[in-house]
Parts: sequence; C-alpha cells; structure tokens
Amino acid sequence: MMKRLCALRRWLRGLEPRVRNHLENSPFAGLQPWLERRALFRFQRQPLARGVAAGLFCGLIPGPLQIPGTLAVCAWLRGNVVAGGVATLYTNPLTTVPLYVLAFQMGALVMPGEQSLPAWNPNGGGFSVEAMGGWMQALGIPLLVGLPTLGLTFAALGYALVHVVWLVPALQRKRRWQKLRVMLSGPHA
Repeated sequence: MMKRLCALRRWLRGLEPRVRNHLENSPFAGLQPWLERRALFRFQRQPLARGVAAGLFCGLIPGPLQIPGTLAVCAWLRGNVVAGGVATLYTNPLTTVPLYVLAFQMGALVMPGEQSLPAWNPNGGGFSVEAMGGWMQALGIPLLVGLPTLGLTFAALGYALVHVVWLVPALQRKRRWQKLRVMLSGPHA
C-alpha cells in the first residue's frame, strides 16, 4: 500500500514539469505568471487538496457548467485545476439519480417539517430527459438545499482524504526511523 502511495506522489510530482512545458508552448504562455501565483498547476499537497475539494463540490453543478465552475473555484482557492477537473468525474448519468436522492435526503434533514421524496413517474414508461427534468423539479427546495450541503460534505471529505493519502508514507517512514533508532540504541539497562 505504501509503495503505491509513494508511486502516486512521484507520478503527481512528475506531472508538474510536463504541464508547465505544455503551457509554455501554448497560446496561454502569457498567462503563466498569473497561473503560477494561483498554484493552478502545482502538484503539491495543498493545491491538490484544494483542487479535489473544488472538483467534488462543483461536480454537483448541473450539466456542462461543472468544469468551468471548477476552474473558477480553483482559481479563487488556488487549487490544482487538473485534480479539480478529474474530481468532477464522479458525477455521470449512472450516479446522478442516486446523488440527487442523497442530496434531497440531506436537504430534508436540514429543512424544517416533513419532506417526502417524490416518486419517479415517467409518462412513457421509460427513462427520458423530460421525465428526469420533471422529477428533478418535483424534488424542489430540499434538493436546492441538499446539493450545496452534499457538495460541501464531499469537498471536506476529499480535502481530508488527500491530506491523509499524502501523509501516510511520511508517517510510515517516521515509524521506521523510530524503530531503527530503538534497535541501534541497544539494550536498555
């Protein structure tokens, strides 16, 4: 497990020079000082954690606005845009309905009063974009309250997970050094 985490960290650190090289040879080369100040392409712990958090939060934005929203939030929070863009991929046609049901449930917990999940009622008997849109409208205010609540929850968990994954190899190295120090100090009198 530790070897995989160390390999992941090395791979992420190896991405930074390649991304910078592509940026220098692109039409966006003039933006590089602005991008550098905002750490948008740094593959270090803090920018990666912020980027993942931004992507997980913006992943719940409907439709094609997820990536532009993630880019804006990453620029604001100084997060890694590559990590943010990849983190938005948890939402797709297969996960949208379960995520919206979870968001509705979270919104119902936060809102006062009794909230009940509307039943799926497609007119043609199957799945269609119109039926999905009607069902989402029926979810109403609990969904509007639940989406940012769920997004903030995912963002906080993603931020913490990146820090944990990043620090696990360092903590394991520290334990190995402590064991080695105890072994080298010899028997205690």
